[in-house]
Amino acid sequence: MVLKAIEQLLLENLHAVAPSSLLGQALHYLHGQWPKLIRFVENGNWPLDSNPVENAIRPFVVGRKSWLFADTVGGANASANLYSLIETAKANGVEPYRYLVALFKRLPLAQTADDYEALLPWRLTTQ
Repeated sequence: MVLKAIEQLLLENLHAVAPSSLLGQALHYLHGQWPKLIRFVENGNWPLDSNPVENAIRPFVVGRKSWLFADTVGGANASANLYSLIETAKANGVEPYRYLVALFKRLPLAQTADDYEALLPWRLTTQ
């Protein structure tokens, strides 16, 4: 209801303000982002901000200058893959070391897409 009223005001005033003014720029930006805003508001599962993600990658960003082993593209890709696995495990409440041990034991046995999907942190049992 409130969003419908805001959208109506936006559409009524979008061309009544000079596009180069600050208000005009703001209205045009809002108009361009409107479908995303509606999609966000309709889904209550999406977080309001990205703080958890930013906090998860902070150790990676802070330490990147001191990582000498990533002096090649292959090393950088390996680091990114490993950190993705670790942070995904953490985000799913799985202890990273136990997950990696279980993953590396079962990974050579995987042959199909379903086998690989079963190795994801939220599916793999670490016992």
